[in-house]
Amino acid sequence: MEQKWLQDFLSLSHFLNFTLAAEDRNITQSALSRRIRQLEEWVGLPLVDRSTQPIRLTPAGETFLPKARQAAHLLVALREETLDKHGSTAEVLCFATMSTLAMTFFPRWIERIEAKGGPFRTSFTEGRDSFASIVSKLVRSECDFLLTYSHDSVPAIRQLSGFPYLNLGQERVLAVSAGRGDGTPIHPVVPGASYANFLGYSDSSFFAQVLPSTVFRRANLPLRTVYQHALCAALKAMAVSGHGTAWLPESLVLRELETGLLVRAADVAFDVTVETRLYRPLRFNSRRASQFWRLAESLGPLDTSSDPNGILSIRSA
Repeated sequence: MEQKWLQDFLSLSHFLNFTLAAEDRNITQSALSRRIRQLEEWVGLPLVDRSTQPIRLTPAGETFLPKARQAAHLLVALREETLDKHGSTAEVLCFATMSTLAMTFFPRWIERIEAKGGPFRTSFTEGRDSFASIVSKLVRSECDFLLTYSHDSVPAIRQLSGFPYLNLGQERVLAVSAGRGDGTPIHPVVPGASYANFLGYSDSSFFAQVLPSTVFRRANLPLRTVYQHALCAALKAMAVSGHGTAWLPESLVLRELETGLLVRAADVAFDVTVETRLYRPLRFNSRRASQFWRLAESLGPLDTSSDPNGILSIRSA
């Protein structure tokens, strides 16, 4: 039995789709299918029911999954423990995260943690457009922590129900647009009004799954999609350039809102609140990771409020 077979199985159990799992594992779909069959031959029972759409695990696969997850964690922990004892003491903690949090939240947060017990060496996994791919790194124990926004409407978050996490705070997501000279939005979003140019998220990204179940279900908003991208920073650049309205995390656009480069484009009723969470594997990969978790736990949520008096409320057009 090869370790990569376990990682393949964990990825497939996460996505329940051979195409997505193969992309996540960076192999062809035929190679993934062949390796899953090799694992099933080693176990002696079919683990995946391929007759359904989407696929599902067989009863044997459901039994095998938690033990496979533990085995994958154990192998990583074995490596890290050996390195911890005989290798460099300057261990690097690996985070899977969203690019926005890496730019806005992480620098302030890690500063507070290191003030209590640092320094720590940290790194981020290679970013991908698919939010599910980021989450799968935790599932396969390919990172020490997952730092992410969270919302109940996102399926990948619901699939993390068995993993320990810390609530690190909340963040508002606002509709913003470049402003006119009088401070009103170039692309206002008002129910019943004319269509506004909309800067949307790629289908596989986190906020593409949040907005339809929150903002868009409240009203039939007049939006015409003119641009899509997975990254908040890319949508922000397009909004600043006057191309349309985008829903963006407040921390990412705070400076632009304060200077007037961006203004609110929709009523506060169309704000979305998401939670920032730190997830960890079922077992720590190293003692250094355990130490980091204890420090993060002792800090509690980070106060991200920046507009207590509502000074960024939309101005009447």
